[in-house]
Amino acid sequence: MCLILPFVIKPIWQQRSIIKAHFWPLCFLSVVGVAGFNTCVYLGLQTTTATNALLINSMIPILIIVCSTLLGTRIHFKQGIGVLVSLLGVIFLVCHGELSRLLSLAVNSGDLWILFAAFLWAVYSIGLKMKPAELSGAAFLGLSIVIGSLVLSPLYWFNLTAEPVWHFNLGNGAAVVYTAVFASLVAYFCWNQGVRLVGVSTAGQFIHLMPVFGTGLAVLFINEELAWFQLIGALAIGSGIYLSLLANRKA
Repeated sequence: MCLILPFVIKPIWQQRSIIKAHFWPLCFLSVVGVAGFNTCVYLGLQTTTATNALLINSMIPILIIVCSTLLGTRIHFKQGIGVLVSLLGVIFLVCHGELSRLLSLAVNSGDLWILFAAFLWAVYSIGLKMKPAELSGAAFLGLSIVIGSLVLSPLYWFNLTAEPVWHFNLGNGAAVVYTAVFASLVAYFCWNQGVRLVGVSTAGQFIHLMPVFGTGLAVLFINEELAWFQLIGALAIGSGIYLSLLANRKA
């Protein structure tokens, strides 16, 4: 919050009348998308595996489509096929081409936290329709971070989740800065703009690129070798996203 306030306090103040008129919908988006989603993700990652988390997060595009359909939004057939193809690509990639590995996955409490986080992100993404068009991206992001931080502050100040004491060092400081700047500010801004430009169903499918980017970064920075199943998985994910974009363009 301290990092972004100097840059967003002016647009928030300039658009205070818009924020006041739509305060409760904006507050709902902040609580669900910032406070709720992040809390569930970080709690879940403490007791589940990265593989489980990736697989569960891959359900977000499906949850978005299901929730959108229940709310009356028409989903094109090619979009549905695209989601299915890219989902299969994610499963193939994280299972290293051996689908039998799915049978060895164990379910624990962390998986439930991640599943709830996926549901919250789907609700947040669909709920972005409540954001007034005249509210700037900077003001909306700044307000979301401020409200989300205020909601989460009791968890930190009173240590309601019994977390161990955080000690500052170079590694911890770098992790906090990276999470605050890239995984929070930049990611939320890009996601909000993407949903506005291509629609929630198409934007949701890009979540399937997370394991692809993870693989690419591992090859680039820690010298992992690119395997055949990673190429096939990435190809399937890309094909599914292309189908979804094609359907969205025709629509």
